[in-house]
Amino acid sequence: MMALRASGRCAGTLGRLTVVRRCARPTAGGRDGSRWEGVVGLEVHAQLCCNSKLFSGSHVQFSAPPNSLVSYLDASLPGTLPVLNKHCVEGAVKTALAVNCTINKKSTFDRKHYFYADLPVGYQITQQRCPIAVDGNLAYSLSVGKNNMIPKSVRIKQIQLEQDSGKSLHDDARTQTLIDLNRAGVGLIEIVMEPDMHCGDEAAAAVRELQLILQTLGTSHGNMAEGQLRVDANISVHQPGEPYGVRTEVKNINSARFLARAIDYEIQRQIEVLENGGKILNETRAFDYKSGQTISMRDKEGKQDYRFMPEPNLPPLIIYDNETLPANMNPQQVVNIDSIREQLPELPCVKRTRLVEKYGIRNEHSFTLVNEDGLVQFYERVVEQTQASPKKIIGWVINDFLALLKQDNFKVHQSPISPTDMAEVLNLLEDRLISSSVAKQVLVELWKGDGKTATQIVELKELGLIKDQKKLEQICQSVIENHPTEVSEIRQGNWKVINKLIGQVQRATHGRTSPSLVKSILEKKLS
Repeated sequence: MMALRASGRCAGTLGRLTVVRRCARPTAGGRDGSRWEGVVGLEVHAQLCCNSKLFSGSHVQFSAPPNSLVSYLDASLPGTLPVLNKHCVEGAVKTALAVNCTINKKSTFDRKHYFYADLPVGYQITQQRCPIAVDGNLAYSLSVGKNNMIPKSVRIKQIQLEQDSGKSLHDDARTQTLIDLNRAGVGLIEIVMEPDMHCGDEAAAAVRELQLILQTLGTSHGNMAEGQLRVDANISVHQPGEPYGVRTEVKNINSARFLARAIDYEIQRQIEVLENGGKILNETRAFDYKSGQTISMRDKEGKQDYRFMPEPNLPPLIIYDNETLPANMNPQQVVNIDSIREQLPELPCVKRTRLVEKYGIRNEHSFTLVNEDGLVQFYERVVEQTQASPKKIIGWVINDFLALLKQDNFKVHQSPISPTDMAEVLNLLEDRLISSSVAKQVLVELWKGDGKTATQIVELKELGLIKDQKKLEQICQSVIENHPTEVSEIRQGNWKVINKLIGQVQRATHGRTSPSLVKSILEKKLS
């Protein structure tokens, strides 16, 4: 059996062509009226959330000084041997279980040969022939229109463990390339998706869902800006009923938005080439986000170019379950599928379903809650502490609270407003002590974080509802006298105009009136 090294815990467009953006109907039209269909498959490389590298004990840290985290093995010094990181294996198994893969209890490692300066040994250790997991499925939803979520799914061909390469830093001024090997040997999982998608929006939605799953599991931070999640897109076009066309591969896309743009551009580029009588080359391309175009890099390598061979320094990786775990085996020395399955957290799709069923909120609102880190917990704590209905609370959390977060680019855990603060505001509103417009004012005051409670803010600023009936009637009468045009329209039968008068009363009282009460007084006077 392979020895596993224990690791620290997880630390953390084309000229005149119109790009098709939404693909509820996944076809694009040619100039002659023919219909083309895009075919998209993805290879997602996720950096495993681990303190050390896949085969060496070197520390993993983003933006560390160049070449400061390089072991003898990472630098390919003769005589060094790889030792597999157990925690990376557990992360791969956990991810595979979350996307419904079959775990191979026996998997093997291969050498994938290619010669670049950022890979000193001349090959990458990966799992091409017999990966750790196969035959999975990722369910995701495609947003079409304002409130329409279309369920989709993509098959996952395999998930494999592999090591990352170093980083090439190109100095154009000095016409030289510098190599940083800090990233060399960092543990990755490659998730290979079947060509089940048809446009950029589908691919971007699938990647976002996968990213959310990885972050929920804690197997990868999935920060695309830091290169912790990188996507290669395989793209071709064909006419329905015809064989798939020649594909191109767009490499190393590090943004879901850029992924959608790159795929849609490439689909339209290929349609243009084919309609002009040209041929699509099987090539590797890059996406230039500034021009919005893909650019040819090199001919696409085939499997024979990589000269795959078994990795001689690593025996087969054996993974157990409760039935196959030997009685005399130390559980700390092995990876147990059943044990990992028991530790899986509530996955995003399950959490959304629970929120909809438990609180009666809309499906699209569940996506908003789950997609924002910590927002579900915030929402549920507010629900626990207030008598307001969950449906009413969701509007305040998504529209008002989330707007304050985005205003200062804060995360939920950085918010000056706690769930208790939000609940207090909503309780004041439910008890008809303040109006909804005042509630918004109080939230803005709470956001300043000066230590005052919602009740104290209402008292200090005299924001409570005006309950003196005579005073309200006087204010309403004054508004009626000062707006003869609106009054005339109402008396001619256009009662919708009464909302303007209600707004004037609210303005005169600085929001300290109940709109329903004001409406009742106005209707009585105008009748």
